[in-house]
Amino acid sequence: MSKTLYLYTTAGCHLCDMALAIVHPLTEQLGVTLELVEISEQEALVEKYGIRIPVIRTDDKEEDLGWPFDAQQAEAYLSNS
Repeated sequence: MSKTLYLYTTAGCHLCDMALAIVHPLTEQLGVTLELVEISEQEALVEKYGIRIPVIRTDDKEEDLGWPFDAQQAEAYLSNS
């Protein structure tokens, strides 16, 4: 079963674009499914991530990794899940 990496984002977020550029190659390299989650579609997500995005989280971990992060940090997060 493939692991899923969720990238919490919203339209017009330049930091989210930077995060996507970091995690997309990693997901391809590690065989992880990448799913973009638009936080503006759910009030609970806006409350949780609104001032923290971009944030990444895998479906098998409670903790997430918020911005700022680099490729090494994202890879370590993915490898430890």
